[in-house]
Amino acid sequence: MDCVYKNPNAPIEDRVKDLLSRMTLQEKIGQMTQIERTVATPAALGDFSIGSILSAGGSAPFEKAPSADWADMVDGFQQAALQSRLGIPLIYGVDAVHGNNNVYGATIFPHNVGLGATRDAELAQRIGVATALEVRASGVHYAFAPCVAVCKDPRWGRCFESYSEDTGIVRKMTSIITGLQGKPPVDHPKGYPFVAGRNNVIACAKHFVGDGGTEKGINEGNTVSSYDDLESIHMAPYLDCISQGVSTVMASYSSWNGSKLHADGFLLTEILKDKLGFKGFVISDWEALDRLTEPRGSNYRYCISTAINAGIDMVMVPHRYKQFVEDLTFLVESGEVPMSRIDDAVERILRVKFVSGLFEYPFSDRSLLDIVGCKLHRELAREAVRKSLVLLKNGKNLKNPFLPLDKNAKRILVAGTHADNLGYQCGGWTGTWFGGSGRITIGTTILDAIRESVGGGTEVIYDPYPSTNSLAGPYSFAIVVVGEPPYAEALGDNEELVIPFDGNDIIVSVADKIPTLAILISGRPLVLEPRVLEKVDALVAAWLPGTEGRGITDVVFGDFEFEGRLPMTWFRSTEQLPVNPRHNSYDPLFPLGFGLAYNKGNTPQE
Repeated sequence: MDCVYKNPNAPIEDRVKDLLSRMTLQEKIGQMTQIERTVATPAALGDFSIGSILSAGGSAPFEKAPSADWADMVDGFQQAALQSRLGIPLIYGVDAVHGNNNVYGATIFPHNVGLGATRDAELAQRIGVATALEVRASGVHYAFAPCVAVCKDPRWGRCFESYSEDTGIVRKMTSIITGLQGKPPVDHPKGYPFVAGRNNVIACAKHFVGDGGTEKGINEGNTVSSYDDLESIHMAPYLDCISQGVSTVMASYSSWNGSKLHADGFLLTEILKDKLGFKGFVISDWEALDRLTEPRGSNYRYCISTAINAGIDMVMVPHRYKQFVEDLTFLVESGEVPMSRIDDAVERILRVKFVSGLFEYPFSDRSLLDIVGCKLHRELAREAVRKSLVLLKNGKNLKNPFLPLDKNAKRILVAGTHADNLGYQCGGWTGTWFGGSGRITIGTTILDAIRESVGGGTEVIYDPYPSTNSLAGPYSFAIVVVGEPPYAEALGDNEELVIPFDGNDIIVSVADKIPTLAILISGRPLVLEPRVLEKVDALVAAWLPGTEGRGITDVVFGDFEFEGRLPMTWFRSTEQLPVNPRHNSYDPLFPLGFGLAYNKGNTPQE
């Protein structure tokens, strides 16, 4: 066979070398370019040999588009890419960060902070397997996940995307990569990307590095630390990702000691690629190159040369790709970006394309469509919800526990802003970038779950903002569900961390009159006023559980035990932030690792 790169039996490095030798400069730069689907015309894919397309959060074929329509769209783009001179398939990427969360009807798993509360690496791996199947059913090859940030400050708007403030817990949960990509064989070369087959996706460890350590938790802010601390706290999870064959790493918008990560050749090239031996490709974040100058994108040519020379291989442009290609071409031809750097970047991108089997199987597998949102996956998500719940209080004294609740109680009140809101329950990165409110997808709200769980003789009264009339019982007990609205990235940065929508007042107004279980739906610890802690009979942190509300009723009605333990320190007041469990002044409301249980009382801290 003349074309070694088209021979599926040839060694991957031979295929990479052969294809690279056939490529023009424009084709190489095209492969380094990732564009948003809204600008992905047939001309862009054919003439520019674009290497990758992405859907931004919520960028679907149409509103509430199911997986089959996604697959049609992605296959259409792929068909156009394969018409190019060399027929190089494109990689399609999405933010599938808690299930295939852009797609209507997909299984939505708890966000990472909830999974961190489970401490269950095997569960994370199984979630990776299920997510990969649902992503591949939609025709997509590449998930921008997992986020392996170590969140040191809950004021950060991406706290819910972090498994824990504790590096050891984050390292443990990187097992999701083996679920997403498949398990590499024992003799797999260190640092070399791995994707097992058509039921797996290309994964992405993000955001390299220190994104969770910024001052005051400011998104895209500055992490001030020694190199030793950066390595031991924030970089350590990447060692586990690389040892599992992670195919891509996304650079962070943030800075380290004032140096923007997208321009930091020491960290991206000398450390990540040379010292850690990472052989996949490094991708930029959305429009991250534009952020290297003020005003943004004002000296685009400088932004491009700085980032590419620092070690960025693929650029999430995502819109002005013609300008990007033109400027990078000029930079190479003028010698500002060496040809060796371009070849290294393209080699890495082609390596991942060959490893993932894209040349052999460029199109979607329609046989996977029936698995999207299937019973098995929803049961897995429900299990994850059960295991993520952290019991913070149970009874006004230890000898008289309030939970489990009686399923056959005569009359119960369900109240609060979050009791019957699937969008709030799922949080950000669901349907859209920042999430939504109401029945945004298929799933079970907490109110639905309560109604399904109680006995036939139990009357359930629902009032999100209880009035004097609705509080005039008699009731056996009340369940009040409050928390945060959805948000993403900087939209979630928050210095105050109070429970929104007057959540504290709602809890107290009910607990004053009725024995009350309060459930908090949030992406992080929030301020719990002393009057709330005093008045409620039981308190559960449920994080952002996703579509399977039955996981909550499984536990509060006593069919399953509480297993979750705090992945983040629960502070007393924001004045304490950031907290450090290793400092003598550590005086939290609830320490890292805290969690009560029915049979064990206090679960000791790890």
